[in-house]
Amino acid sequence: MTKQPKYRQVADILRREIDRGTYAPGARLPSEHDLQQRFDASRNTIRNGLSLLVSEGLITSSQGLGYEVKSHEVFELNASRFENLTFPQNGDAYSTDVTNAGRQPHQTFRVEMLPASNDVAERLKVPAGTKAVLRFCHRYVDDVPWSTQATYYPSWLVDVSPRLAEPGDIEEGTTRYLASRGIEQVGYFDEIAARMPTPDEARLLEIGAGVPVMIWTRTGYSADRPIRCTITTFRGDLNRMNYEIGELSARSENA
Repeated sequence: MTKQPKYRQVADILRREIDRGTYAPGARLPSEHDLQQRFDASRNTIRNGLSLLVSEGLITSSQGLGYEVKSHEVFELNASRFENLTFPQNGDAYSTDVTNAGRQPHQTFRVEMLPASNDVAERLKVPAGTKAVLRFCHRYVDDVPWSTQATYYPSWLVDVSPRLAEPGDIEEGTTRYLASRGIEQVGYFDEIAARMPTPDEARLLEIGAGVPVMIWTRTGYSADRPIRCTITTFRGDLNRMNYEIGELSARSENA
């Protein structure tokens, strides 16, 4: 069995210590000099080991301040209940979930009409290049960037639901608004993927090195055709998603 390079051994030991709480979230790691003494290793070896942990999103580095364990206050999203019209809501689904978790929601909006990309057009079952309404939200939890959400609506919906094309928030949420206009979402199809962020995503979500994004694409359907395609991009280090499927009374009884 090939022995690992020394810098990987250093990274492995520090990673285990972070996992078991020897270095808690927000704690500073020992200085490079102290780690050199501890591991009997060169400065470059220590730096390479620390750089590996930075690339994994476990620690951050600051000029003159050394290395710090990242703080992760994860937000848990129940994707089964999200936008469920039978579930009690206070505002839209995002505001409801964040408020119910005892945390503070905040979001900004951009609304525009633009040609649908091939990918979006395929999901909406319209010809590529057909105009669609984009409602783009930049969302925060406790003033920390949480996600961006781009929802595309086919242009035919604007005739019966004109608020879709108006700037600003639809307080009750677009799913409830559409239902009030006779366009009920009766089902959805979800796709979930993960990848590294684009430069724009890293900027908007303030993502450090080594942190991936989770992409949640939900296509909503009325009884006879697609009515929207929502692409939500989450910070991978601050979010966890769950679904509830089937009878789960045993779960609550054993909790």
